[in-house]
Amino acid sequence: MDTRWKPNVTVAAIIERDGRYLLIEEHTQEGLRLNNPAGHLDPGESPAEGCAREALEETAHPFTPTALVGVYLSRFQRPATGEDITYLRMAFCGSIGDLQADRPLDSGIVRTLWMTPEEIRQSAARHRSPLVLRCIEDHLAGQRYPLALIYTDEAVAALPPLMA
Repeated sequence: MDTRWKPNVTVAAIIERDGRYLLIEEHTQEGLRLNNPAGHLDPGESPAEGCAREALEETAHPFTPTALVGVYLSRFQRPATGEDITYLRMAFCGSIGDLQADRPLDSGIVRTLWMTPEEIRQSAARHRSPLVLRCIEDHLAGQRYPLALIYTDEAVAALPPLMA
């Protein structure tokens, strides 16, 4: 039986305020890493909805995507196990709401940080993936696409949940 290759679909929030970008510091299998607020797309949600959910869970700030920054394909091989993982990431920029101080951060998230582009460039060795900086550089370059570029068919939310 042939195995079909299936990349992991992730969404990321590229959040900028006053020249600084909001990153998270999180525990990973490779140690403590910096990342954009990001995570896996869940069944039943559009990419923009998934991005808003992940940003809230990881930063305790409501986030409303307003534009697509880019779509990225990346491959990662876990040093400890040799596991080969491919990610398809959709990165969004948008508006951020006030911190919900009583809301706990997602499991594994140590803290949030507001960093300048230069600080982010200098910390590249600590990034969870090369896409952390690439998405920010694309945002700095003014790369924006309308949300309508990604169409989510109504069946995504209308059908019963997927069975494992």
